[in-house]
Amino acid sequence: MRKTYLTHSILAASLISSQSFAAGFQINAQSATGLGRAFAGDAVIADNASVMARNPAAMALFDSISMSFGIEQVTSFIEVTDATYAGQSIADTDDIGGTSYVPNFHLIVPVNDQFAWGVNAYSNFGTETDFPSDYPAALFAGNTKIASYNLGVAGSYRINEQWSVGAGLDLIYGQGTFQRGVAVGSETSYMNIDGADGWGLGFNLGAVYELDENNRFGLAYHYSPDFTAEDDHGQEVSFSLPDMLEFSGYHKLEDTKWAIHYSIEYISWSEFDTVEFSNLNQGAITNPNIPGIGFGSSYTSGYDWQDGWHYAIGTTYYLNSDWTLRAGYMYDTSAQDEITSISVPDSDRQWFSFGTTYHINTQSNVDFGFTYLMSEDVDAVEGEGLLTGTTRADAILIGLQYSRTF
Repeated sequence: MRKTYLTHSILAASLISSQSFAAGFQINAQSATGLGRAFAGDAVIADNASVMARNPAAMALFDSISMSFGIEQVTSFIEVTDATYAGQSIADTDDIGGTSYVPNFHLIVPVNDQFAWGVNAYSNFGTETDFPSDYPAALFAGNTKIASYNLGVAGSYRINEQWSVGAGLDLIYGQGTFQRGVAVGSETSYMNIDGADGWGLGFNLGAVYELDENNRFGLAYHYSPDFTAEDDHGQEVSFSLPDMLEFSGYHKLEDTKWAIHYSIEYISWSEFDTVEFSNLNQGAITNPNIPGIGFGSSYTSGYDWQDGWHYAIGTTYYLNSDWTLRAGYMYDTSAQDEITSISVPDSDRQWFSFGTTYHINTQSNVDFGFTYLMSEDVDAVEGEGLLTGTTRADAILIGLQYSRTF
């Protein structure tokens, strides 16, 4: 029982970190433009300043100051069905998801024909589930709410007409809440980690190759730092975040209004293998001496996730001077492997996306993006069979964004 209880503490703590609603606890919320094409080609298309979040080298494609800001609404539909706990059936639960709003901001400033710099703010990781307070399996399910904020600064350098490179620093702030209940006889002891937060420093590198004005490729690498979060009681948890490597292509079809674009992204979730707890028993657990559970001052446990992949393809149709239309599809592989969870369900997922751009004038436009994210049913087993159930987590993502050049 002690190992099971701590396994879920590990999961929640790991979520306190900084791409929307993808495998693991990754989200893609950098832009409504990207959302409308399932982020296919996003590391090189460069239709507004939000591209710097995917590839800093793409800032070299801008010849005037460019700004974008927007917000994305993420509504998850998470259910647990056919669940049993300690041999007893549990009523189906279909309302444990939630709605969150994720803002973003990007600014690119060209200095001359070779150099550009930029700053941005967005989110890379997050999740939220909220089980009813009287849920029988409170040991495994409660309230999990994670938010993260990525503050970035980057620069780009154009080597020649074909090649550009870029680099940036990412300052990541994360915070989260993790609450679980443990029934002991007629009483319930609660674990309440609320407001745990911390900072991490990462970096990103990128390159762009322009075959010609209608065909280009981008490659970007994001290094994610080791992360330590601390709650109000001084308890600490340390773990590694995944690195990301993305290749994108964009091709405007000659003598047509169509373009195709694509991305392949690798996420090193296997780096999330162990989590270390320290300074335990500082008050977050109201009854730390529950028979069979107990806590020491430190604890290390494995989680054993697997590396993930995103495969995305999309198309853009430049209808006229006022409207641009886009659509995309992404297949997103699960980060969880043999160890699964009802509190944060995970599976292979499919993205079905469409979006539009309305050009207000030659210098400003508004983007709208919509995605329906469809997951798969997953059989979850926790506590060596104490809890079993089938989980599913679908989502609807809606984004709105304003962009302007100066």
